[in-house]
Amino acid sequence: MVEQRKRIERLRRRADTADMKTPRQYPFEKLRVWQAARELAKTVYTATAKFPRSEVYGMTSQCNRAAISIAANLAEGTSRQSRKDQAHFSEIAYGSLMELSCLLVLSSDLGMLSADSEQRLRSSIEQLSRQLNALHRSQRSRID
Repeated sequence: MVEQRKRIERLRRRADTADMKTPRQYPFEKLRVWQAARELAKTVYTATAKFPRSEVYGMTSQCNRAAISIAANLAEGTSRQSRKDQAHFSEIAYGSLMELSCLLVLSSDLGMLSADSEQRLRSSIEQLSRQLNALHRSQRSRID
C-alpha cells in the first residue's frame, strides 16, 4: 500500500512538471495583429451566441467563419516563405475582415445585434483594419 502511494505521488509530480512546461509559440502568435484578430473572433462568437436560433446555420455561422478566417489567414501567411505569398494572405485576411463588417451591419439592421455591440465590434474592426493595412504595406515594401 505504501509503495502504491509513492508511485502515485511520483506520477502526480511528473504530471505537474509536464503541465508547467510552456508550449511552443509559433511565429504567428507573436504578431500583435494576429492577437487582435483572435480577440475579435472571441468577441464575435460571444455576440453571435445571442443571435436567434433560427440563424445558427445562417448569419451566426457566416459571422463566426469570417472572424476565424481573419486569424487563420494571418497564421497561414506566416508559414509562407515568399514575401509575396505572405502579403497575399494578409489581403485575404483583410477581405474576411470586410466581410465580417458587412455581416455585422446586416445583423444590426435585422435586429440581431444591439447598437452597443455593433459599435464595440466596429471599433475593434477599425483598429484591426489599420493593423492589417500596416502589415500589408510592410510586406509589400519588401517585395518591390
